[in-house]
Amino acid sequence: MAIRLGDTAPNFTAETTDGTIDFHEWKKDSWAVLFSHPKDFTPVCTTELGTVAKLKPEFDKRGVKVMGLSVDPVDSHHEWEKDIEETQGEAVNFPMIADPDRKVADLYDMIHPNANDTLTVRSVFVIGPDDKVKLTLTYPASTGRNFDELLRVIDSLQLTAKHSVATPADWNQGEDVIIAPAISNDDAKEKFPAGWKELKPYLRVTPQPQD
Repeated sequence: MAIRLGDTAPNFTAETTDGTIDFHEWKKDSWAVLFSHPKDFTPVCTTELGTVAKLKPEFDKRGVKVMGLSVDPVDSHHEWEKDIEETQGEAVNFPMIADPDRKVADLYDMIHPNANDTLTVRSVFVIGPDDKVKLTLTYPASTGRNFDELLRVIDSLQLTAKHSVATPADWNQGEDVIIAPAISNDDAKEKFPAGWKELKPYLRVTPQPQD
């Protein structure tokens, strides 16, 4: 069954490269990213894991925990990590789930039977501190993910969770945002003392609120 935005992220206990982990206990009240890979020792996945390892400080800065998943066992993951460090110049610095029985993959609907009934697709789940799913992305196995885009989306999710705003197309941290249509002009005067530019009654642009 497909997981929808706003659903509670299913909990699970699994063996990982960091030992046995209960997912909800591991993430606690943090943001988290769970992302799957078709299998170990595959070329695109190798570049993805190296990229995430390099970006780990950026995830940490945002209070986001990262966990990967592949259908191969833990000992295979550890061997693969040697190749990742050698070819990508960065050691894997986050847990990788071993899911040989596809328990977690099935729980999160990561299997793509139209392509292969055993390999996971490149799924991404961003999960909030409340354990609710805030974002889902699914890439075909042939296309590597853009993790800079994932960080951009997390910036938007965290900002809009705190303030009554939305982010426009191609928004990046520090740029102007949109006041939520449900906020009246009178309320907006209190919430957004910097003012706003009204392009249309439903489209009011204001500087990004600061925490």
